Amino acid sequence: MTEKSSKNIFSRVFSTIKMALNGESNYDFTSGKINTAVILLAIPMVLEMMMESVFALVDLYFVGHLENSSFAVQTVGLTESVLTIIYSLAIGISMAATAVVARRIGEKDPVAAAKAGMQAIVIAVVINIVISVLGIVFATDMLMWMGSSRESAIYGTSFVQIMMGGSTSIMLLFLINGIFRGAGNAAIAMKSLWLANICNIILCPIFINGLGPIPAFGLTGAAMATTTGRSIGVLYQLYNLFNGKGVIKMVLAYITPDFEQIKAIVKIAAPGVLQFVIASCSWIFLAKLVATTGGDQGSAGYQTALRIMMFFILPAWGLSGAAATLVGQNLGAKQVERAEKSVFVTAKYNVIFMAIITVITLTGAEYMVSLFTNDAVVLKIAVEALQIVSLGYVFYGIGMVLINVFNGAGDTWTPTKINFFGFWLFQIPLAYFLAKHLKMGPTGVFMAIPIAEACITIAGYVLYKKGKWKRIEV
Repeated sequence: MTEKSSKNIFSRVFSTIKMALNGESNYDFTSGKINTAVILLAIPMVLEMMMESVFALVDLYFVGHLENSSFAVQTVGLTESVLTIIYSLAIGISMAATAVVARRIGEKDPVAAAKAGMQAIVIAVVINIVISVLGIVFATDMLMWMGSSRESAIYGTSFVQIMMGGSTSIMLLFLINGIFRGAGNAAIAMKSLWLANICNIILCPIFINGLGPIPAFGLTGAAMATTTGRSIGVLYQLYNLFNGKGVIKMVLAYITPDFEQIKAIVKIAAPGVLQFVIASCSWIFLAKLVATTGGDQGSAGYQTALRIMMFFILPAWGLSGAAATLVGQNLGAKQVERAEKSVFVTAKYNVIFMAIITVITLTGAEYMVSLFTNDAVVLKIAVEALQIVSLGYVFYGIGMVLINVFNGAGDTWTPTKINFFGFWLFQIPLAYFLAKHLKMGPTGVFMAIPIAEACITIAGYVLYKKGKWKRIEV
C-alpha cells in the first residue's frame, strides 16, 4: 500500500467519524456503503450507551466512599434493578418508535415519522405518571422485597423516592433517543446523554458531600444529581425535536391523540415492553437470590459487578442498535438483501468489540472493582461475579444484534418468546438450583448468567435464519 493510498484511507475514516459525531450527514442508509452506514450509526450509539452506563457508575463511585458504603452501594444497585422495569417500558416504547420512524423515513415520509414519534411520547408520559406515584409510596417496601435488610431499606428510602419520582426523565431520555435513531440521527441521541452525564458528574460530589451553602445530602444527593442531569438531557432533546432543523420536525399540533397511530405503536411496543420486563424481572430475581444467599455484602458485590458489566454491555447494545435502524429503513425501501448484509456487518463488529472486552475484564477485574469499594468482602465477590459473567460476552454481543434485528423489523414477539423461555424457564430455575440445592450461593447465580445467555443467542440465531422478520408489516 502506497503512502498516498494510506493517507486517503485515513482521510476517509476520519471524515466518516467526524460526520458520525457531528450528525450533519444526509447519508442515505438505504443506498450508501453498508460499512459506512454502520459506522455513522454505531459510533454515536456506542458513545450514547456508554454515557447511560456512566450514570450508575458515577453514583456507585461516590456513594461507595460514604460511611455506610455497603448499605449505599446495595441501595444504588437494588434501585437500578427495580428501575430496569422502567427501562424496559422505555426501551419497549422506544423500539416501537424506532421501528415506525425508521420505516416511515425509509418510505420518504418524515411528517408521518414525526407524528408517530409524538404519539409515542404521549403514551410514555401517561404510563410513567402511575409508576412514579407507586415508586414514591412503596419505596421502603420495594427495597425490603428485593432482599435488603430493614436498616438498609430505611437508609435508602429517600434515594429510591427521588429516582422513581423523577423516572419520567429516564423514560423520555430513552424514548426520544429512539426517535432520533430511527431517523438516522444518532448523534443527537449521543449528545443528549453526554450533556446529562456532564451535569450528573458535576452535581454528584456537590450534592453528596456538600459545597458552600449547599448541605451534604449523602446518598440522597446522588439521586438528586442523577435526576437533574437526566432532566437537562431531556430538555436538550425536546429543543432539537422542535427547532425544525433535523429530519424529524415536530410541532405541538401532533400531540393531539391519534388513536390509530397509538394502536399501531402499542401493537409493536407491547411485546417489546414485555420482552424487556421478562429480562428485567429475571435480573431482579437473581439480585434477590444473591441477597438472600450472600447477605448485604454479597448483594453489594454483585451489584458492583453488575454496574461495571453494564458499562461494557450498553456500548455493545448501542453498536447493535445500528442493525435496528438499518433493517427498519431498508425494509421500508424494499431492500431485504441489503438489510441482511447490514446484520452481518454489525454482528461482526460487535463480536470483535466483545472479545476485546472479555480479555480486559478477565485480566483487570480486581483493579476495576477496587475503584468502587473499599470493603474486602464486597471486592472479592464482585471480582468473582465479573470474571464469571464476562465468559458470555461474545454471546451477548451476537444476541443483542439479533434482538435489534427483530425489533427493528417490528417483529417484537419473537425476542419476547425467546426471553420468556430463556430467562424464566431456564435461567431462573438454573440459578435457583445451583445457588440453593447445590449450595453454591452467589457463585451459582453468577454461573447461570453466561450459560443462559449462550442458549438464548443460539435460539435467536435459529429463528433469525427462518426469516419471519423480513415479512413483518409496520
